[in-house]
Amino acid sequence: VQLVESGGGLVQAGGSLRLSCAASGRAFSEYAAGWFRQAPGKEREFVAAISWGGGNTYYTDSVKGRFTISRDNTKNTLYLQMNSLKPEDTAIYYCAAEGPPAGAVEAGDFHSWGQGTRVTVSS
Repeated sequence: VQLVESGGGLVQAGGSLRLSCAASGRAFSEYAAGWFRQAPGKEREFVAAISWGGGNTYYTDSVKGRFTISRDNTKNTLYLQMNSLKPEDTAIYYCAAEGPPAGAVEAGDFHSWGQGTRVTVSS
């Protein structure tokens, strides 16, 4: 599965962005997908994940109530709606796919990765 992220950019604190991840390949809809991020000088961290059919979602505590992950398997696309953005959300956001169908939160459980899209939140 090849993944291409889009939707990143510069936004003021309190603003919103919607990330998209377009996937190629039939396997996308059969597996979990997720978003990870890497801030400058820090390791890549889990943000959110969604099961193959969208019935189960998972979030890291720092984004609960602000971010929403969703997917449209008819379009082979994964989304991350980010609201009430904070400067600490600044990072490169990566789309991940081909995870265990029920969902996963560990980077090592996903077999396909995008190149990332940069999100910068100014204070």
